[in-house]
Amino acid sequence: MNRAALERHIRATPVEGSPAEMRAAFLRLAHPEGVPDLPPLTQVGGCEGRWFGTDGAPILWLHGGGYVFGGSDSHAAPAAALARIAGRRVFVPDYPLAPEHPWPAPLDATAPILDALPDCDVVGDSAGGHLALVLAMTHPGRIRRLALLSPNTDRSGCSITRVRNGDTDLMNDDTQDRSLSDMALGHLADTDPHASPLLGDLSRLPPVWITATTTEVLLDDSLLLATAAARAGVTVTLEVPKRLFHMWHLWPDATPQGHATLHAIARHFA
Repeated sequence: MNRAALERHIRATPVEGSPAEMRAAFLRLAHPEGVPDLPPLTQVGGCEGRWFGTDGAPILWLHGGGYVFGGSDSHAAPAAALARIAGRRVFVPDYPLAPEHPWPAPLDATAPILDALPDCDVVGDSAGGHLALVLAMTHPGRIRRLALLSPNTDRSGCSITRVRNGDTDLMNDDTQDRSLSDMALGHLADTDPHASPLLGDLSRLPPVWITATTTEVLLDDSLLLATAAARAGVTVTLEVPKRLFHMWHLWPDATPQGHATLHAIARHFA
């Protein structure tokens, strides 16, 4: 599938309705040609998920989906591709989802994985980037390196691009992003560091690689985080590719940028 076909598929597969309907739609969105054969489910640290790849030091990938949808099935393609590129094993946990399991359920479910996979590298995309960031902040010294793909970092209103880029992001808009986050985080104040980790203590983060595209709603969430983390003394690498859409890495074979992103993560973790 080329990019033009992928964009048609995205437009034809809206993720809307009830949580169950959104979960089914997102899975169809992630797999235009149908869900492939998947590795068996297993448990790491008491959390169910799937391993991609069979050898090498483990990588933990915390999937996006607004804390409402997504899982080891939707993220099979990028996780398997990263495993091949890095020559390592990638575990994608199926952490509990909102609204049935609001925050801190995802954090409580994934923290024990750090005990099972000590000193591992962690990837997080979108809401999974928020989870990875808070996990690193609340468990300093437990994660070797961090890679964040378009992470949600701020609900307090600092971002300009949440509104400005609403018409240029094919996969996300601020209204839906807020609706999803409210299901999981709505009981927290917007300035709570668990809701807006941008406002928390970033000084003990491990080396972090961050990416977002110029035309997505969450661009400022990444730019502001990179600045704040660097000011806190964290080693930060920032990459900002042009004219993509949120979660472009979900289809690594449809765009050259998708593979480039995964290669950059592998280099960061090398």
